[in-house]
Amino acid sequence: MAAAVAVASGSGTPREEDGTAGETAASQPPAPTSAPGARLSRLPLARVKALVKADPDVTLAGQEAIFILARAAELFVETIAKDAYCCAQQGKRKTLQRRDLDNAIEAVDEFAFLEGTLD
Repeated sequence: MAAAVAVASGSGTPREEDGTAGETAASQPPAPTSAPGARLSRLPLARVKALVKADPDVTLAGQEAIFILARAAELFVETIAKDAYCCAQQGKRKTLQRRDLDNAIEAVDEFAFLEGTLD
């Protein structure tokens, strides 16, 4: 496929166009802007895979599924930590305590499934 460079209308900046399909580069997802060598997942994928395989109902788990589970776990931990930190700030503290997690679980409806798990 031959790629041609054209000037976007009115902006004066070049953009790439696919000569055969006519799709612009703007319709493609942007390249990752993180630093070179940066990991996409902060959790070790080998550990996540080991946890998944520990479930007797799981027979096979692909790398993409493991990555998505790791990313979902990261987002969950980040969300509950932020909410717990807000509870700590209300108590004029910077250090998270267990009661902050309990308060976040009680205050946020999305964490209702965790009620009673930290007892």
